[in-house]
Amino acid sequence: MAAPFVDKAKITVRSGNGGNGAVAFHREKYVAAGGPDGGDGGRGGDIILQVDGHLSTLMDFRYKRKYTAGNGMDGTGKRCTGKDGADLVIKVPRGTVVRDAETNEIICDMSGTEPFVLAKGGKGGWGNKHFATPTRQVPNFAKSGLPGQTREVVLELKLLADVGLVGFPNVGKSTLLSVVSKAQPKIANYHFTTLFPNLGVVYVEEGVSFVLADIPGLIEGASEGAGLGHDFLRHVDRCRLLIHVVDVSGSEGRDPVADFEAIRAELADYSPELASRPMIVAGNKADIAEDRTGLEALKAHVEGLGMEFFELSAAAHQGTRELMLAAARKLRDLPPITVYEPTFVERPPEVDTSAPLEIAHEDDTWIVEGPWLQRLMSNTNFDDFESRSWFDRMLRQSGLYDRLEEMGIQDGDIVSLYNLEFEYQK
Repeated sequence: MAAPFVDKAKITVRSGNGGNGAVAFHREKYVAAGGPDGGDGGRGGDIILQVDGHLSTLMDFRYKRKYTAGNGMDGTGKRCTGKDGADLVIKVPRGTVVRDAETNEIICDMSGTEPFVLAKGGKGGWGNKHFATPTRQVPNFAKSGLPGQTREVVLELKLLADVGLVGFPNVGKSTLLSVVSKAQPKIANYHFTTLFPNLGVVYVEEGVSFVLADIPGLIEGASEGAGLGHDFLRHVDRCRLLIHVVDVSGSEGRDPVADFEAIRAELADYSPELASRPMIVAGNKADIAEDRTGLEALKAHVEGLGMEFFELSAAAHQGTRELMLAAARKLRDLPPITVYEPTFVERPPEVDTSAPLEIAHEDDTWIVEGPWLQRLMSNTNFDDFESRSWFDRMLRQSGLYDRLEEMGIQDGDIVSLYNLEFEYQK
C-alpha cells in the first residue's frame, strides 16, 4: 500500500541555547597573578530549512512534530570557548511554503536552493576574560548564554508545476498525464482514482519542456471542503496555465457545459485570481461519443469565452500532441512560476517586566541579569535602529534605570547585560 500523501503539517522548532561564560584564572608555576582566562560559551545551534529534491510529500512531519537544535557548551579555563551547538537541518520538498502558525503570514517560500535559517541559536555568554580592566584585575563574574528561539510554523506544500490539469473525477486527467509524460499515475474507471497530485515532465521538442500536474478531481462544493479536491486546490496556485479536462462522451449522462461551468465556479470560490488564470479546454473521450451534441455545445461555449478548445482522446493518443504544443506556445508568453514573497513581520514579544532583576556592582560595572531580560534580548535585533529603540523603551518602562540611579550609578559607568555593554548616560 502506498504511503499517504501529506501536503500540510504543523511543527514546533527550537534553536539551541547559548553556553555560559566561564569564571577562571590563569594558574601556572612561577607566574604570579596570571589573571582571568575564563572562555566564552558556545553559540546555540540554528534550525535550518533545506530543499531536498528527492522529497515529494510532508509525510515525515506527520510522525515528528518537534525539532530542537543543539545547545552551546559552556566556556572553560585557559580562554577556551565552548563548542557551538549543532545546527539542525530540516529537509523539505521543493515548493514548501512556511507560515507563522499564529498569524498565517508567509515566513519563506522554499522554492529555490538556498537554505533558510528558521530559528537562530542563542549567543554564548562572555567569560570573565572580557571584564578585566586596569582597576578590576580579578573579575569574579561571567555571563550566561542567551536562550534559543521557539517557533510554531505551518508547512504547506504547493507543487511547482507550469501546467495544472483540473476537472471532475474520472474525466481522463491521469490518462492524459501518462500519455504525454513518463509519469505512471494510478488509472482506473472509477471516481477518485487519483488520491494525490502527480507530476510529469512533458518534452515537446528539443529545448522545450514543462512540468504538468494532475490534480485530484474536483466536485461541486470542493472550495468549501467537499470531496478530495479541496485539499489539493492549493497545488494549482502556482500553475501558470490550466488545462480543463471535460468528459464529452456522454457515457455518464453528464452535460459537458454544466460540468465546465461547475469547475470554474469552484476555482472562483477558492480564489478569484486562480479563476482568471489562462486556461485551455480539452474535450476528452471524443472517440467514444455516440452523440456529438454535447461536444459541439461545449466547443461553442468555450470559444465564445475566448478560450482554445481541443478535441481529443487521451486513451487513443488522439489530439494529445496538438494540445501539448498549444500549452507550450502559451507558456512562452506567461510569467514564471510564482514564488511567494515573505509577509511575516517579527513582532516584539510580550514580556512581563515586573519581575525584579539581579544587579551586581563590580567597580565601575553594573551587571544586570534576569529571566525576562534574557528573553527580551534574544528577541531584539541590535543591528536595527527601531529594534534597539524598542529595547531601550522596555528597559525604561521596567524601572531598571531608576533603580540603577537609586543604587548610585554614575555617568560613564558600564552597564553589562549578558552579551551587551554600554556606557550609562543620565
